Amino acid sequence: MSVVSSVVVPYTSYLRVYEPLAAFAEPERTHWARYAERPVLPTAQDELRRSLADLVPTPPVGVPVHESGDAFVAELYGVVCVCPWRTRLRGWLALEELEGPGAAGGMFPANVLDALLPSVVRGQARADHERWRERNPDARPWIRTTVWQVPVRWFVLFRDEEREYVAAPDGSGGAARSGGAEGAGGPGGPEGSGGTAAGAGPVLRYRTPMVEARRRLARALRTLRENVAEGPLTEGLVDVGRWLEEFHPHSLVELDYGGLVHALSAEQLAGDRSAADVAEGLAALGNGDGEGAGAAYARLAERWRAVRDRQFTN
Repeated sequence: MSVVSSVVVPYTSYLRVYEPLAAFAEPERTHWARYAERPVLPTAQDELRRSLADLVPTPPVGVPVHESGDAFVAELYGVVCVCPWRTRLRGWLALEELEGPGAAGGMFPANVLDALLPSVVRGQARADHERWRERNPDARPWIRTTVWQVPVRWFVLFRDEEREYVAAPDGSGGAARSGGAEGAGGPGGPEGSGGTAAGAGPVLRYRTPMVEARRRLARALRTLRENVAEGPLTEGLVDVGRWLEEFHPHSLVELDYGGLVHALSAEQLAGDRSAADVAEGLAALGNGDGEGAGAAYARLAERWRAVRDRQFTN
C-alpha cells in the first residue's frame, strides 16, 4: 500500500536499483527489513513533494540537512529488495549538475541560479558535501533521474516483454493524478510496491534482474563499438555500466516513467514501445542493416522530441 496525494509533481523519470537486504551492513539491514514491513509506504511523488517543500522557506533549503530514512520496496524471486532514497546525496549531485563545471556554468545563467538558490546557500551545500564525501568516499545513489525524457541508454537495459503498463481507471493519460501500479509482477518474478502507488494510474515501467541489465548493456556496447564511432550513446552506456557495477548482482533494476506519464496521453502511453525500438535498432546495426537501424532510431527520436517540446509550451 502507498500514500496517495491529489497533487501531482511532474515530469520526472527514474532509473532505480533495488538491492536485497543482504547487500546492506548492520544496522542498516535491520532498519530496511523493518521498514519493508510497514503497511503504508511513500511514493515517488511523495518524495518529490518533500524535496520541493524545502524550496519554499526563505532562504530555501537547497539540500536536506539530514539524510532520508525512506526507501522504495520491491521483491525479486521472493526476496525483499530496497531502493534507498538518499535524498541528501542526490541533492548534492543535482546541485553540481545545476552549477556545471568551470566558468562556463551549468543549466541556468548565474543570475537565474542565484534567484533559485542564493550563492550562500549553494556554498554551504558544497562545503557540507565535501566534508561528507571525505567520510563516505564510496557512496553512490540508488536512483538516477531526468526530466522531460527517458534517455536512450536506459532503454538498453530492458526488453519489451518486461514492459508494465497500467492505464488510468478512466482511460485518460496524465490527467492530474498521482500513483501507479502496486504489486505488478514483472518477467521472472519481480513484484512489489516500488516507487508508484496503486489504483490511480497511469503507470509505465520496466523491471529486470541486474544480471540481465548488465548483459544487455555489454552487448549493446560491443555492437556500437564494432559498427559506429564513439559518441554520446557509447559514453552514456559506459557511465551507466560503471554505476550498475556498484550494486549487488542479485539486485532489481527499474525504469519508471514516473511523473512523465502525466505529460502523455493514454494513446501515447499505450503505443510507447521505446525499449523495443532500441533493441530493434541495435539488432539491425549488428546485422549491418543501417537502414533498419536508422528507421528504429527515427521512431524513437520523433516520439521523445514531441515529449520534450512540451516543456516549452504554455
